[in-house]
Amino acid sequence: MHRPNPFLQLLACAACCAAALARGDVVETKDGSHIVGKITKIDAGTVYLTSDSAGDLVIKQSQITAIGTDGLLAVRLESGTRMDGKIAMTQNGNVQITGSDGVVTTSIDKMAAGWATTGTDPEIIALERHWKYEATVDINGTTGNKEQLGTQGSFSAKLITPQDELDLYTAYNRQVASGLKSADQFKAGVDYTSHFDPRASWYVKDEGGFDRIMDIQFYDTAAAGLGYDVVKNKFDLLTARAGLGYRYDGYKNPLTPTVNSAAADFELEHDLKLATWELHNDLTVVPAFQNLKNVIATQDSYFQIPLADPSWKLRMGVSNDYNNMPGAGIEKLDTTYYTRLILDWGGSPVAGK
Repeated sequence: MHRPNPFLQLLACAACCAAALARGDVVETKDGSHIVGKITKIDAGTVYLTSDSAGDLVIKQSQITAIGTDGLLAVRLESGTRMDGKIAMTQNGNVQITGSDGVVTTSIDKMAAGWATTGTDPEIIALERHWKYEATVDINGTTGNKEQLGTQGSFSAKLITPQDELDLYTAYNRQVASGLKSADQFKAGVDYTSHFDPRASWYVKDEGGFDRIMDIQFYDTAAAGLGYDVVKNKFDLLTARAGLGYRYDGYKNPLTPTVNSAAADFELEHDLKLATWELHNDLTVVPAFQNLKNVIATQDSYFQIPLADPSWKLRMGVSNDYNNMPGAGIEKLDTTYYTRLILDWGGSPVAGK
């Protein structure tokens, strides 16, 4: 009676285990990484993959040298062609997609999107109405020769569709140095934009709050007007807005005259996104009609990069608040330099909307 060779049995078992371990989608990157897991989505130049050992991963498509799937994946190419098939790894950054209609050979950078065959194209999902949220926090302090404590926090919620956007926001900033306040500001507002053309829109907004350092007990600025996207593409957006509105500034000092006037509203906003970083600038100028020399202006510029978890970001910037006719003893310009931790989430469509 022939007895099986234990060594051969061990080799066969090892081979089976290796095959089981290798089973799954595979992504290889320029730095030599070989990642096995499950590709959940390809969207906007990014591959989303979940791995038992490393968890959820986000990999830039430009850093991938090879990609392959263990099962079927729905793929949309840059040409608009959709194909459900299995992706096989080839050389020189190319892939082969094998489906029921045949075989397509293309390059990794030509794969515009990918998703589960039972799911929905990410581009269609992006067109559906959804909420997006952002929270920021900035806490800094000094003790020793001087005592200083600063806190800043903000929150915004945006309801987004391709046709319009509703933005609800609030923020508070308080800075105390050696027992003296250098900042004590609060604001809350709403901004609604509706696009009646791929580049043109109309808007309405209102913002109120206080700035005790500037001696403003309460302010309110409302406006409505038209906007135009001077530059608009996947990575770069420059929008100009102009309209008419109302401006109210009530001061604590009774000697400072209250501003209660119709006003103009001029805005310029620029957002540039490349690779993983973002550069943002916005400027708003509001002159009062009762005295055109009475102008307030706000400016904010920041550079933002993601952290290890892309939902968390680091924002470094500078903001300026300018009032051409401030109260007695108040400087015209306040400048703030900041580094803030950002958490954003949402972006998924709202069920039933």
